[in-house]
Amino acid sequence: MTATPKPTEHCNSADVRCALSTLMPHLAQYWRRPLQDYASVAYNVEKFRSDCPVRRHALELLCGSVERAARRSGCGIEEARSASLQLMASPVLQTGPHCLLLIEPDAFYTHLFSLLGLNAHRRAWYITYHSSTVSFAEKAKKGPGWLWLEGEPLNLFGLPRSRMDSFSICGLNGPYRFALSNAKGVAAPNASAAHLLADLPSGEFASAADAIRAANQALWRHKLASPIKLLQLDDFDIADLVADHLDDAGSWMSARFIGDGKVAESILDAMDRLNIGPWRGWVRRTTDLFWRMEKGRIVPLRLQDKALRVRGLSDFEVQFRPDSIAAALRQRAIVPSLYTVFLVTSILPGVRALGGCRQTIYYPLMRYLTATGLKRSGHSDLLAELRRDDRPGLWGHRVLKPADGHPFQEIELFAAAATPPSRYAEMLLVQSSGDLGSFTRDPIWADLSEHIASGVITSEALEWQWSGS
Repeated sequence: MTATPKPTEHCNSADVRCALSTLMPHLAQYWRRPLQDYASVAYNVEKFRSDCPVRRHALELLCGSVERAARRSGCGIEEARSASLQLMASPVLQTGPHCLLLIEPDAFYTHLFSLLGLNAHRRAWYITYHSSTVSFAEKAKKGPGWLWLEGEPLNLFGLPRSRMDSFSICGLNGPYRFALSNAKGVAAPNASAAHLLADLPSGEFASAADAIRAANQALWRHKLASPIKLLQLDDFDIADLVADHLDDAGSWMSARFIGDGKVAESILDAMDRLNIGPWRGWVRRTTDLFWRMEKGRIVPLRLQDKALRVRGLSDFEVQFRPDSIAAALRQRAIVPSLYTVFLVTSILPGVRALGGCRQTIYYPLMRYLTATGLKRSGHSDLLAELRRDDRPGLWGHRVLKPADGHPFQEIELFAAAATPPSRYAEMLLVQSSGDLGSFTRDPIWADLSEHIASGVITSEALEWQWSGS
C-alpha cells in the first residue's frame, strides 16, 4: 500500500501564533487559558447602539433577513422575531465553515466552540452564515460533497465526477438526494453510514446547499439536543438581503455604492492595489462584487462600461443600476461575492464575524477597502463607526480541532447532555487548536509570517488600521 504523502508545511505553528498575536494582540493572553475563556470573549459583544443611519438601516435589513430564514426553517412569527432581537442584543455571526454537513469535522468542532461561547452568555440562537458558492470537488475527497466515515470517503449525494467538477453546491441544478455512497457506488456501505443515512432527509432538493441545510436542521434538533436553536443563512438569503438594500433608493448601497459606479470602482481599484504589495493574495479580485449563476456553476463578472458582464462568448450582462442588480439577485441570475456578503452581514451593520485562518486577515482588509469607498462617498459618520468597532472580526473556526476527534461517535453523546463535553471547555487554546495545519500548510501564511518578522507588515500598517484589534 502506498503511504499517504505528508502535507507540506510552509511555516511552523510557533510562526503562526506569533503572527496572530502581533496582528491581534488580544489573542496573546488566551493561548494558555481554557478554550471556554476564549469562546466566551468571542461571543461577548455589546448590544447594538448606533445613531448612524447607514449602520442602523443595515442592521434592520439584516434582522429582517434573519427573521425570514427562521420562518423558512419552521419557526412561528414570535420565535423568528426573537432571533432578530438576539442579533440586536448580541451582534455576532459565525461565518467560518463553508456549507458542510454538521458532522463533518471542520463544521462539527466549530459548532461545539460556538456552543461554548453561546452557553456562557445564555443565548437562545446560534446564527451562522455558511458560504455555498463553493465547488463540490476538493482535494483528498474532502469538502461539501464528501464525508469520511469508518475510514472511508463517502460521496454525499452519490454524484459522478461530471456532476461535481466545477459545479457549485448552491447551483439550482438538482434534484439532489443523500446517498453516502463509496467508490463502488454502494450506498451506506458501513454501519455508521447506514445509521446516519436513516437520520438524513429522504426527499429531493433543488440544490446541494438546500439539502445540507435541511440535514443540519434535522441533526441539530434530534442529535445535539441543545436548547440553543440553529439558524443558517446561505448565499441566497444574502442575495435577497442585498436586493433589499438596493430596493431602497435612499440607502447607501443603492445611492452611493452602486450609484454612478464611482464608489464601487474605487473599491475594486483599491483591491487591485492591495494585490501588488505585501498583502497580495488575501483579497483576490476573482469576480467584481457578484457572481453569475449559470447552469449550476458560478462564473466571474466584470464591471465594464456601467454593466456587469461575463468575459468571452456569453452575452449575459446586468446594468450596474440598483433596480437591475436587485432583479437579477431575486431571479438567482447572480449571487453576491464574498466581499459583498461581508459588507451587508458585518461591515455595514456592525456585526462581529467569527472566521477561519484566511478570514482573520482578509476580513480586516475588506474593512479597509470599504473605508476607501466610504471616503469617496463622504460618509464620515460611518467611517467613525468603523474606527470605534471593537474586534469586529475574530478567529473562530478550527479553534477547536482535536487530533483524535470522531464527530459521528461524539454526536451520539449529546442525547444525554445539553452542553458540549467539558473536556473541550477546559483544554488550553494552544492545545485545542492542534497543529494549526490549515495555517502552516498555506503558503500565504508563510509569506505573512516573513513579512511580519522582517517588519514589512506591522499592526500599524495603513491597511490594518480598520481591524479593530
